[in-house]
Amino acid sequence: MRTVKRYLRLYRVFLAQFFKSLVQSKADFFLGLVGFFLTQATGIAFLYLVFRQIPMLQGWTLDQLIFIYGFAQIPRGIDHLFTDNIWIVAYRLVVSGQFDRYMLRPMNIFLQVIFERLQPDALGELIVGIILVVASLTKGIVLVDAVRIVLFFVSILAGALIYTAVKLFFASLSFWIKRSGPVLQTAYELANFAKYPTEIYARFVRFIITYVIPFAFVAYLPASYFVKKEVNPVSTIGVECLIAVVFFAIAYLVFHRGTKRYESAGN
Repeated sequence: MRTVKRYLRLYRVFLAQFFKSLVQSKADFFLGLVGFFLTQATGIAFLYLVFRQIPMLQGWTLDQLIFIYGFAQIPRGIDHLFTDNIWIVAYRLVVSGQFDRYMLRPMNIFLQVIFERLQPDALGELIVGIILVVASLTKGIVLVDAVRIVLFFVSILAGALIYTAVKLFFASLSFWIKRSGPVLQTAYELANFAKYPTEIYARFVRFIITYVIPFAFVAYLPASYFVKKEVNPVSTIGVECLIAVVFFAIAYLVFHRGTKRYESAGN
């Protein structure tokens, strides 16, 4: 308990320093936020354009797909907001030797990385996601009961953990290959496939986004439980939670072993 309190106190200190730097670049914050809103609007516009030609997509209506799209944005936004600093491990901290500062502090290295900054741009993803989910509720697209309300929040947190696990795993490869940013970028972009029914993809793509890099379990599969009565919560939300725990444990183990191999700069 004492350790938890210590880390919460340290997190407040890190955040205080981050917000001091943030107020020095207000324009950058607002431009980033607007940019994310425009990105989400483009994705929604794409759905509308598709459905002008195809009224149904593998049995899914436009309103249902908009719910899946919005549902997918919430865990991604949470991950983006709190753990975005992992990206710089993949791109520059290891290869430049700047990772030294984390190794020297008497504090958990992973927590140092994610405590160092928030990513306010993620508010664009979160706001759009929440708006789309609420709009789906008002249209009666989503099935609502006490169990589903609880499982909704469980699924959101599990989905965010899957995003973080994927990001941490591929960022940790930089301890071996020095710069894993392009690999991480490629893997992370696969999440865009999970915003649509997996049935529309070739079998190979379905296999990759379901069993190799399990982004299907952060959007389409859990979201289907909230719009279709016949979907089993154990095979969707239950499996999502299991995958989140297992994948994060694997990613953290790779990260931990990677820090043991870290050589600093010039070696």
